Amino acid sequence: MKFYRLLHLTALFCLFPVLASAQQPPQTKEDVEKQTLEYIDKEVQRLSTLLDLEYWQEFYVDSTLTHDLNALNEELMSMRVAKVENTDLYIGVQDKWMEQIDKSYKRFFTPEQWAKYWKAGGKRAQQARDKRKK
Repeated sequence: MKFYRLLHLTALFCLFPVLASAQQPPQTKEDVEKQTLEYIDKEVQRLSTLLDLEYWQEFYVDSTLTHDLNALNEELMSMRVAKVENTDLYIGVQDKWMEQIDKSYKRFFTPEQWAKYWKAGGKRAQQARDKRKK
């Protein structure tokens, strides 16, 4: 349940700069990058503790999140600049990148770690993404 909440918070975190822009002045790119790096550090520590990751796995989690979340933020920012107002499109982009993160994790987690990750909320997150696709 904790993981599902965290995943939900992740979704809100990723969409927050875009959704909050209607009420606040736009965040700078540096602010978004700083928030992303802070989130990545916390997520690497959380997964390391939860799954007892080895050093090289922590590196891959960090690399995966750094690449994919920065790409997600860039895609969301380009949509924002294009003044896309349909929130379903933003959620679709976020779902696409969260699926990519899960695929990457599956490649370097052991079967036991993957099962624990999946049980801790990965499965529910995937089911929610599948439900939104329909």
